[in-house]
Amino acid sequence: MAFSEFRSLDEKSLIEYIKAEPALSSKLGSNLDDIKIKEVGDGNLNFVYIVVALGGSFVIKQALPYIRCIGESWPMTKERAYFEALALREHGRFSPEHVPEVYHFDRTMSLIGMRYLEPPHIILRKGLIAGTEYPLLTEHISEYMARTLYFTSLLYRSTTEHKRAVAEFCGNVELCRLTEQVVFSDPYKVSQYNRCTSPYLDRDAEAVREDNVLKLEVAELKSKFCERSQALIHGDLHTGSVMVTHESTQVIDPEFAFYGPMGFDIGAFLGNLILAFFAQDGHANQVNDRKTYKEWILRTIEETWNLFHKKLIALWDEHKDGSGEAYLPAIYNNPELQRLVQKKFMEDLFHDTLGFGAAKMIRRIVGVAHVEDFESITDASKRAECERRALEMAKLLLKERRKFQAITEVVLAIRKLQ
Repeated sequence: MAFSEFRSLDEKSLIEYIKAEPALSSKLGSNLDDIKIKEVGDGNLNFVYIVVALGGSFVIKQALPYIRCIGESWPMTKERAYFEALALREHGRFSPEHVPEVYHFDRTMSLIGMRYLEPPHIILRKGLIAGTEYPLLTEHISEYMARTLYFTSLLYRSTTEHKRAVAEFCGNVELCRLTEQVVFSDPYKVSQYNRCTSPYLDRDAEAVREDNVLKLEVAELKSKFCERSQALIHGDLHTGSVMVTHESTQVIDPEFAFYGPMGFDIGAFLGNLILAFFAQDGHANQVNDRKTYKEWILRTIEETWNLFHKKLIALWDEHKDGSGEAYLPAIYNNPELQRLVQKKFMEDLFHDTLGFGAAKMIRRIVGVAHVEDFESITDASKRAECERRALEMAKLLLKERRKFQAITEVVLAIRKLQ
């Protein structure tokens, strides 16, 4: 069933589509009469279907020509599906253990067929709300970030190869512009899309809009986001874009992928862990005060950065005489100089990470599209208390990020504000 133009599929038409596509039907076995389909999209952007038959399963994701949670009043390119499929395949080359395999892509239909992450896989954000510890999370997510960011950067690639890849992903401009709007612009001005836990946080949201220092700092971050093509980043690496079990960590939904600053991905993940930390008091009860779990989150924040740092440097050392053209071996030709270069690179990346993480936190509290960590706290006044502490932490990180020299200092600052 090849379509010459886009059409949105429902469960019935999707079954016919699957039967007509060998790349998909072959994954379900010989009996295609028992196909079961369930729509599980989170409602923000796309339709997502779980497809199961006796012989196998997969997930179908179809992009719509608008933002689903808002409607046709906010148009959005369907081409984001192309860049998502491209990013899944590219990141999958470098971190296959942590990226679901793509089975099929149809550009006309803006449709991706990929591996179904079976139960007990759960969205990490939901696990954090439930208070579940994941012993391999830091090892896995640091491996994913180190490998995908290193191997798509000039630390590993030639400038010719890098520019060719950058040019390909420049086409994902609409998703980049959406990020520019909701992360770097809307929270700092009056916008119809902004919201907060009103009336409790009305003054806090106004304070963000009136903070000149904050605006100067976020302008610098926006400039880096728009202008620095450092590596192929996921572009939306929050805790809702990671699925986990106690043994598995899978990164999904890279439709915002483009060549941008490495710190945007690392910061998004760590920033969302900080949000999860400050939300815990809102989920505490007489049975579980969440104090032990808050300590686990803080250890996870610290270990994620430290392991990422270690793994990125190890990859850099392993390939230091390779084809990467950021630091040519003929110039950076002695161990002392190489260590100085790495130290400066990682310091800059650490401060970028803190800044971008803080910007992502702020937008989740006073901008559009809030996080379930806070939204699931039913007592609005309690929710606002948690959000306010997170917002203060984000403002501190954004304005004072260059003063932090180690992740332990960040964790200490979080403790002081809890």
